[in-house]
Amino acid sequence: MDLYTVPPKGFYIGDFEITFYGIIMVFAMLVGILLACKLAKRRGFTSDDIVLLALIVLPCAVIGARIYYSIFYGLSFREFFNFKSGGLAVLGGVIGGILGIIIFALIKRNFKIIIDLFDVCVPCLILGQAIGRIGCIFSQCCYGELVTNPNHQWFPLSMLIETYDGSGVYEWHYATNLYESVWNFIGFVPILLAFLKSKVKFTPSAVYLIWYGLGRSIIEGFRGDSLFIGSTNIRVSQLLSIIMIIIGVVMLAVNIYKRVKYKDKYI
Repeated sequence: MDLYTVPPKGFYIGDFEITFYGIIMVFAMLVGILLACKLAKRRGFTSDDIVLLALIVLPCAVIGARIYYSIFYGLSFREFFNFKSGGLAVLGGVIGGILGIIIFALIKRNFKIIIDLFDVCVPCLILGQAIGRIGCIFSQCCYGELVTNPNHQWFPLSMLIETYDGSGVYEWHYATNLYESVWNFIGFVPILLAFLKSKVKFTPSAVYLIWYGLGRSIIEGFRGDSLFIGSTNIRVSQLLSIIMIIIGVVMLAVNIYKRVKYKDKYI
């Protein structure tokens, strides 16, 4: 017997609604910032640098996630500012975060630090994404396709999702938000180890690109809300994930070559 029940979306304090999605996302950001402060010293940054970086990167990531969602899901200019309606895309957030790192480097007038910043951020990013996807379970978003086979209607393989008409009817969908959360939690380990052990810059970032790209490209195939390129069967997020994998593999191969050539030097 499946004991799964639909989790609550939040609670009210007076007329003000507080969602568990919002609480979990804020928690994910705080964990990421604290971890970054710990890792920063290994690449010559201070905690003050990380706080300033967070003040730049986090808004850029949120705006990037919203712009990506708005462009590909056709939101109007007015709808763009209605954040209460939901709509953030992880890959857009990653793109926005990269822009934020570049802005930080501009402020510091030092573009040489960009790769080091990427390496500091990726363990924090994958951990934040893992925690953030738990919020998607509470908000009932980023779930998979409808599950019609009764043998597959059990948690954690699938989860109950309320139908769009708000009738109170629930249907089973693949729990892709949970899949991605678990995948990212596991991926945190090799990415962190790459940061702590590798003496070649961009290795942690390359491992992140490969790990996240691989997981997202597979899990996206089970999503029920994917955006396709034109009239093709190519999913936008899968294509971007495959590009991430290719970049990561190329950079990792280059770094392995550097590691062999320069041996124990930090490059």
